[in-house]
Amino acid sequence: MFGGKATDGSGKEVEVAAPYSGRVLWAYLIVQISVFAGLAWKYEFFLLADQVYHRLLLSDPFFPAWLQSADVIRWAYLGSLTAIILGVVGMLPWIRMLCASAQVGCLVIMLLHQGSHNDMTFATSLWASIWVFWFATRMERDEPADLLRRGAFLGRAIASMILLGGAVGKWTPEYWSGEVFYDIYFRERDFWVFNYLREAYDAETLRGIATWYSRKVIVVETLFGFGLWLLPPRWAAAAGVTIFFSIAFFSNNLLYSVLLAMIGLSAVGFFVPKTMNDSSTRATG
Repeated sequence: MFGGKATDGSGKEVEVAAPYSGRVLWAYLIVQISVFAGLAWKYEFFLLADQVYHRLLLSDPFFPAWLQSADVIRWAYLGSLTAIILGVVGMLPWIRMLCASAQVGCLVIMLLHQGSHNDMTFATSLWASIWVFWFATRMERDEPADLLRRGAFLGRAIASMILLGGAVGKWTPEYWSGEVFYDIYFRERDFWVFNYLREAYDAETLRGIATWYSRKVIVVETLFGFGLWLLPPRWAAAAGVTIFFSIAFFSNNLLYSVLLAMIGLSAVGFFVPKTMNDSSTRATG
């Protein structure tokens, strides 16, 4: 992959790997593994949903019959996992591209299907998979350092869009006052953060904490939604990984199914060569 031929001391031609080609492969693998991990994190919930869908048939005239089928959603989910595995272990370029296209296709079906169209796990996984497909088509064609730079930019642009989308939905009086987060998390949610807060503070103080917790979430998602894509690659990678990881770590383990793909996509910036990791790399290329 990448590189060319050189002559050794005996005059024999040998293959020479291009600089940073290993980083390209690792960037691809990190994103693929993170998408797989996010989808696999959903497995227990999906297994239960699959059992329900096969017992209680889905029926909504808005969706065509094939997008109501429990078998379609089952095989689309399993197909996406299979495509990722084959794309990782099958190292030939055409296998990577074929599997990436199948991966995208399966996740598109998941987002169109009646049983999963409103699930953010499949939305973030699809965006990361679109990135994978683009990256796989360029891995054998583009100069590695330039591909990493453009891949990192595209990754943080997608991350910015996801953050901004989350922020837009929270710019309401109910979220700004903390009412929504208080009802969802602080009042009864069995999670280490909220269990500790309920034990440590009285109800009035807890309500105030919920307000500032909610406002912090809104402000962080808004600022980085508008600005993450403007940061240099490694700064953006550190910010993206920290933000997406902390959202799940401090609120709900189930959110890892949504956010692992974004964590992997953000991490691509760490692979950009240091010589390119400055303000000049903010251009799209």
